[in-house]
Amino acid sequence: MPNPLHLAPSQALARPAAPGQPHPEECPARWDSDVLFKGQQELIIEHHGQPYRLRITALGKLILTK
Repeated sequence: MPNPLHLAPSQALARPAAPGQPHPEECPARWDSDVLFKGQQELIIEHHGQPYRLRITALGKLILTK
């Protein structure tokens, strides 16, 4: 399984930004949901000690609940 912290060449921070575009280091991290969910329908994200449930609905949408 690929390391989720490894950036693909298209995400490399060394790439210069196009005119009028933010620099890559200013962009938020981008994660593929397949990497995060690993075939499951839900996962738990712990934020400041509180669990949050992120799940994939039957229609393929994401719902985050506390």
